[in-house]
Order: sequence, then structure tokens, then C-alpha cells
Amino acid sequence: MSLQKLDIYGVRNIQQTSIIPSPALNFIVGHNGSGKSSILEAIFILGRATSFRSSHIKNVINHDATDLVVSGQALQKNGFYAHLGIQLNSKNCEIHINQAPKQKRSALAYALPIQLIHPISYHLLDGSSSIRREFMDWGIFNHDEQFLPLWRRFKKSLLQRNALLKSNTFRQIQVWDKEFLAHAIPVAQFRVEYIQKLQPVFLEICRKFLTFDMIELKIFSGWSEQKSLQQLLCENFDKDCRQGFTQYGPHRGDFQLLINNKMAKDFVSRGQLKLLVLALKLAQVHLLHQKFSKIGCILIDDLAAELDFENRSKLLQYLTSMDFQVFLTATELQNFGDLQGLKEFKMFHVEHGNVKQTNVL
Repeated sequence: MSLQKLDIYGVRNIQQTSIIPSPALNFIVGHNGSGKSSILEAIFILGRATSFRSSHIKNVINHDATDLVVSGQALQKNGFYAHLGIQLNSKNCEIHINQAPKQKRSALAYALPIQLIHPISYHLLDGSSSIRREFMDWGIFNHDEQFLPLWRRFKKSLLQRNALLKSNTFRQIQVWDKEFLAHAIPVAQFRVEYIQKLQPVFLEICRKFLTFDMIELKIFSGWSEQKSLQQLLCENFDKDCRQGFTQYGPHRGDFQLLINNKMAKDFVSRGQLKLLVLALKLAQVHLLHQKFSKIGCILIDDLAAELDFENRSKLLQYLTSMDFQVFLTATELQNFGDLQGLKEFKMFHVEHGNVKQTNVL
């Protein structure tokens, strides 16, 4: 599921550009504000129908345009090509897949799975639990297509239950309790099984960058293991009513990264934290690669941020060994690490929103 061709129209300072990327490594160099991160943003939009740099799409659209358009050809796991296109403005989102209009965002995400690593990715470990739930759910979503409809039914039952709690309307609460339990427990089990699959892959990648003795991923379902979720809903019904929301369930789920039985975020350096996040995100991609050969794109924005030259070079070696399509940005060529010996790559230089390919090292 790698990109064979990318066309960008009206994304920030990029008015129009077309790129034929390498199926392996793609290095994007440019000064701050040149537009290099906008290329990654465009690819992310093509795979997720949203921006990772702004919650308001109007901030992403070029000031001379009313819409942004991103299209591309993505190689699929069956060997065929999918023609993807998305047009966005502040009011509408139009998605086309193989010329068929009005496609769902989930179909776009399945057609082009995107893994993003950027300077604030370390918040995965020291940020809110919602970031870690999103991390788990994105991995499960791409690994097992049964998860998305289950997750949607769980979210619907949670919203309905919370609405009844807030309105003090309890006539249908038992109905939605039953729906909630029917979907909450499988969602939590999906997450447990996913972390169990992720941990050995994560540990193997960690050993390439770090030398900690004992590393463990510990998952929390969102309720105490001492009692069933059904029992907790019953015992805390009055409290749920007072607060107007459901206290226990997968929406409170989380995981922790422990090193020698201590929370990693509490004592590792920022550079080590970045390496741990890199290992987690690469482990997700590796799991997908095990199930679906050559799937998706890895986007790494500002590679040099808090990684020394040695670890940048190690990362490039690992990415090369993964046989994956990767897009990396940096302000200077030397910030990528040791490029000697790389066999398949393309180099792009960005200046004032203009993109040119150059393979001169």
C-alpha cells in the first residue's frame, strides 16, 4: 500500500506539485517554512482525511485557494492500484476511491494506512490517556477489520448512556447498559490481545536503540480487575447520575510503559523517550507488515529533533531493512544521519512551496 504518485493542490504554501516517490526512502529537505512538512501533511490528509498540524482545515488551505485537493495512486496488498482523491474545505469533505465518489473516511484509511512520527510524538507516553487509546485503536483498526464496527457500537452505547445520565432519564438505562456491556468488554479484549502481540515486536526494536534491562507494556482495561464491569456499573450508578457520565469502561482504558517496574516517562531523558515512542510506532507498522506485506507509509517529520547522529543512522538502517515506504523531513541533509550505502531512495528539495527532485548527496 505504498504511494506510487502524489498530486497536491492548495495545501498551505504548496499551490501545485506532483511527486513520483521512491517505494523505499524519501528524503525531503528545506528550511523552516519552506513547505517540507506540508508534503507530509498532504499525505496524511490523503490517508486520514484530516490534518495532523491543525484542527481547522481552513488553516491548511492555501490563501489563494478555496479548497485543497490531494490525490494519488496507492499500491494495494492484492497487487492492484487504488486511485485515491480527497477535496476539503471548511464545510465539505469529498472522498473518491477509484473514481467512485462519496467514500467513507474508513475506506480511505484502509487503502492507505499512515503512521506518523513528529516532534510532539513523545506525548504518546507523557500525555493524556486518550492519545494512548487512539494509538491502540489505530493499530487494531488496521490489523482486524472486525474492530471498527464493534468500536462504533460501543461509542454509540456510551454516548446514549451518558445522555440518559445527564438528562436524569432512566427509563431506558437498562437497555443501554446491556448494549454498553455487550460491546465494551470485546473492545477491551481486543486491546489486551493487541498489546500482547505488540510487546515482543516492540522489545525487539527497542534493543536496537536502547539498553534498558526490563521493559514492559502494562494495559488497563478501564475498570478494576477485582470486579466485573457489570458490577461496577450497578454499584456506581448513583455516582454516574450525579456526575453525568459513565466512570468505568474502555473509554477510560490506558497502557503504561514500565522500565524496571517504574514509569518510563518519569525518569528517562527526552531523547530516550523519543526512541521509545519510535519503537512503539515502528512496532505497530511491523505488525501490519507481518500480516499484510508492504503496507502503508511512515511519515517522520523533523528527524533530527532530539535524536543524535548515531541513533538517526540506526533508524535509517532499520527503516531500510523494513522494506517500507518512508517520507522523512529535515532542514539540512546531514540531519538525516549516515546516508552512505543506501541503495534505493529519492531526495526532494523544497523552497517557497516548490518541490524539486535531486539525488545529489
